[in-house]
Amino acid sequence: MSAALFDINGKVACVTGASSGLGRAAANMLAAAGVKVVGIARRENALAEWQNKAQGETSVVVADLSDRAVLGDTARQAALPFGPPDILINAAGINTRQNADDVTAEGWDTTLNLNLSAPFFLAQAMVPAIKTKGWGRIISFASLQSQRAFANGISYGASKGGVMQMTRAMAEAWSDYGINANAVAPRFFRTELTGPVFADDTLAKKHADNTCVGRNGEPSDLDGPLLFFCSGASNYVTGQTLFVDGGYTAK
Repeated sequence: MSAALFDINGKVACVTGASSGLGRAAANMLAAAGVKVVGIARRENALAEWQNKAQGETSVVVADLSDRAVLGDTARQAALPFGPPDILINAAGINTRQNADDVTAEGWDTTLNLNLSAPFFLAQAMVPAIKTKGWGRIISFASLQSQRAFANGISYGASKGGVMQMTRAMAEAWSDYGINANAVAPRFFRTELTGPVFADDTLAKKHADNTCVGRNGEPSDLDGPLLFFCSGASNYVTGQTLFVDGGYTAK
């Protein structure tokens, strides 16, 4: 009974940002669980590398999701290999790390387009087909900066605060059709995006010390929360953001 709650074998998932970092980890977890996974990202070579190493049935779509004009076509391409998705994981993201006084219009737009606009408009394009199934999952990536301010993070924080509210609004709009929308908010995980943090041993230790468990996150720490949100175990959970932060926000 308990195992069946988490069984997602045979489902179809689209994962943005699958070429690296937490998106790649999410795509690997789903493929290993028997999900047919379509990886979506900008870097063709990195996507091909992921697909060559991934288990199970996979396909790829190369797209720059910060360009809103391509999102409708991206959704159509993503449905070609295995049919419309049951699961959409919005993991693609960028952090320009610009000081508030130095934020440029280009940096702001790129950040908001990729981190906030793309998850919504890609989901909007996929939802009509998911509605016909009567069951679906949308999981977006929020952040500690959805609630807390960090230096050089004003555009990133604005986008991730928006993801948290967008998740609530998606749940209100689509959960009546069986499509639950939730978000995970990781703290500092060892990925390409957080490279500048982990390059500074003192800063990395400072963040580890600010958790309750005493360490920074590893990509595998997200496997359980994502599996929960992707599966029937979360049938009555929607509009929520789960902070996967080792207790960082509890202190």
